[in-house]
Amino acid sequence: MKTKHTWTDFILKEWLLLAAATGFVLTSGWLKQLPSYSTQEYEVLFILFSLFVVVKGLERSGLITRLSRSIEKGKAVSLKLVVATLLLSMLITNDAALIVLVPLTLMLNVKHKDILVILEALAANTGSALTPFGNPQNLFIYWYYNLTAGEFISTIAPFTIAFSVLLILSSLFIKTKRLSETAHATEKIDRSAWIYGISLLLVLLVVLRVLPVYTVVIVFVYVLIFDRKSLKVDYSLLLSFFFFFGVAENLKTLLGTQFEHPGHIFLFSVASSQVMSNVPAALLFAKLTVQWKALLWGTNVGGFGSLIGSFANLIAYKLYINHNKTNNVVSFTTKFLVLGYLAFFIGIGLYYFS
Repeated sequence: MKTKHTWTDFILKEWLLLAAATGFVLTSGWLKQLPSYSTQEYEVLFILFSLFVVVKGLERSGLITRLSRSIEKGKAVSLKLVVATLLLSMLITNDAALIVLVPLTLMLNVKHKDILVILEALAANTGSALTPFGNPQNLFIYWYYNLTAGEFISTIAPFTIAFSVLLILSSLFIKTKRLSETAHATEKIDRSAWIYGISLLLVLLVVLRVLPVYTVVIVFVYVLIFDRKSLKVDYSLLLSFFFFFGVAENLKTLLGTQFEHPGHIFLFSVASSQVMSNVPAALLFAKLTVQWKALLWGTNVGGFGSLIGSFANLIAYKLYINHNKTNNVVSFTTKFLVLGYLAFFIGIGLYYFS
């Protein structure tokens, strides 16, 4: 029984990696050849790896937690949480923003924590959409299509602006009455916070093509010598990317076609994100189209809706239901899906009217 439980946990946790590896093996077996990888794809993997390491370093330094603690002081807690999630997700990815802010939210002695967590999940998907480094699919699309920061941001800005306004207004209606005062120990900030802050800037400049890709090697030199614990990142996600790159290349060969109509690409990527998540959807359809604007919108709108629309949704959901002080799983799941799909359909409308 113990072994069964262990394997079940592994499958539930690493379903994306298993799906990617299965797709890689099946499509490669069908074609009787392994897919080829481009330099761009290896660069994306390297940059993602460096970004994960830097964010882990910032978390370990205590800087992000110290900044997050300040949010719960004073009034307008819900507004500050939403705004903080929006801003953090633009810089340190939507996943990292939620890993920092959801646990903080769950520690607060306030009402409506379930709604706050859902708003944070929506805000993370909203804020991260604006920047090339806000989420993995953005980084891939930005790098794969060789875009400039200006054209990328101007294309997706209406999405982020519209949902930011909606989320900020919604947060004003959430009355988070404090149940009791809580005292937290002062989070000590390690000196490495400065180094990782500079490293983050370095990685962002590489993403924006101001600096060459090999510049990021400096980050790994520091980590290997002084802070190897920051190398404990999500390697399964990186490996999933590697397999999905291969699956996308194989499917391109199998299908032998291109999707040229932007409306089709938008709908295909939106719909597929609901069942396979928006990251693999971006990797798949990028090989099949030159319509990057529709793909960018489709994968970001597709992040709303289902629990697997984006990794950020899963993170927020799991953090909430696994918390020892939450016992309203059915109610929370219902609210998560209702509000998620409300945002999903609003996003579809925005695409066609923007």
